[in-house]
Amino acid sequence: MSTSRRSFTREPPEQRKEALITATLTLMAEAGPAAATVRAIADKAGISQGMIRHYFSTKEELIVAAYEHHMQAMTEATAAQGSQTGTAADRLENFVIASLTPPVVDPSAMALWAGFIHMIRRDAAMRDTHRRTYYNFRDRLEALIGAALREAGQIAPPAKVRRHAIACNAVIDGLWLEGGALPDAFDEGELAEIGLTSIAAIIGLEFHKKERAL
Repeated sequence: MSTSRRSFTREPPEQRKEALITATLTLMAEAGPAAATVRAIADKAGISQGMIRHYFSTKEELIVAAYEHHMQAMTEATAAQGSQTGTAADRLENFVIASLTPPVVDPSAMALWAGFIHMIRRDAAMRDTHRRTYYNFRDRLEALIGAALREAGQIAPPAKVRRHAIACNAVIDGLWLEGGALPDAFDEGELAEIGLTSIAAIIGLEFHKKERAL
């Protein structure tokens, strides 16, 4: 009879915490929320089950942290892909394109979001996290829209820009969702082109007809 035991890694606390979040996201992406048991998360992260309590008081707290990590990662990926140079209209255009093309539009990312979203109505911490991550993305979009309108010489009172951002965010969310759910239903760059056309119509500002791989 073998007496060997699984050896667990000894890593810095922040690295262990990150490993637990990554393990949770991986399990949920592979087989849904039910697969993210405490045992499975610990095994995937290479950490003993007892050690999880050192970083998260409950499994629910770990799930909330994983959701926030996932949503923030997508926002940061959008911002990183979108150029921070050029005119204000260029920056807005690039942000929209990045939000509607891979790697942001991705079936695994959409599956993860779907696994989390049903928890929002019954969990206050998940609702707070959703609200915070939603505002993080929308506020960035709102700032880009306001800057582009002012650059074009249009009057852009805060209430108007806010409504534009809400509407444009809804367009991006809808297209992102369909692109993740049915990636083969759209031509390369089609979602981004539709997004740009729709957002241009909402805010009343034409984007530059520059060459881009859409």
